[in-house]
Amino acid sequence: MSHDNRNSLLAAALAVAVLIAGGLVVRYYGERLGRAGNHVAMPAGTLAHLPLALGEWTGQEVPLDPAIIKETGTDDHLNRLYARGPLDPPVGLYVAYGVRARDLMPHRPDVCYPGAGWTLEDSKPIDLSLDGGAILPCRLYRFSRGTLGKETITVLNYYLVDGQYSPDVALLRSKAWQGTGSIQYMVQVQVTCGGPTALDPDTNANAVRRFATLSALPIRALLPDAPAPASAITTEGKP
Repeated sequence: MSHDNRNSLLAAALAVAVLIAGGLVVRYYGERLGRAGNHVAMPAGTLAHLPLALGEWTGQEVPLDPAIIKETGTDDHLNRLYARGPLDPPVGLYVAYGVRARDLMPHRPDVCYPGAGWTLEDSKPIDLSLDGGAILPCRLYRFSRGTLGKETITVLNYYLVDGQYSPDVALLRSKAWQGTGSIQYMVQVQVTCGGPTALDPDTNANAVRRFATLSALPIRALLPDAPAPASAITTEGKP
């Protein structure tokens, strides 16, 4: 394995570790969404059916520490590194599925990365256009840490709650305040790019945008209420 690939694998593992550890301090809204309800469970291993080959991107599994897996409180998860070619930076993909929002909701980039010593450099909402005309609202973050040998990481994050996309936890907060309480399911998707050998921020941002656009519909197709297969759901072609 090359030095760059080792660094990329470490960055992918670090991104998830930061996400999980930082979430331990935020539980308020999640407690209000923790009641029993009409949950839709999904068998463990379902997300593993996401193809390792997505367009020109090729993935490899990045195993998580069992302690981290336990802390996520998920019913299923996926953690991979996807690469497209020597001129493009690889990206990390983390997907978590669960029916207990109080376990998933605290693990947010804007909370977890600063809590782990990273500085938030930028945060902005973005909309990605998917095949078939659908719009995927996301939030794009850029974090840094250190001075000499400064590290940077770009994080694209979004949620899918009962079939509805959301760029942040605002949808879940709304459910909590309205007293609707339970949800059927919640999915968090995080695409990351960066680490010790990070390229410039625009290069990293373009990489996570391209991959999030390509992977969104294949991920959606694995969920319990996924629409019937259509030409819009594809893993072929260049993003």
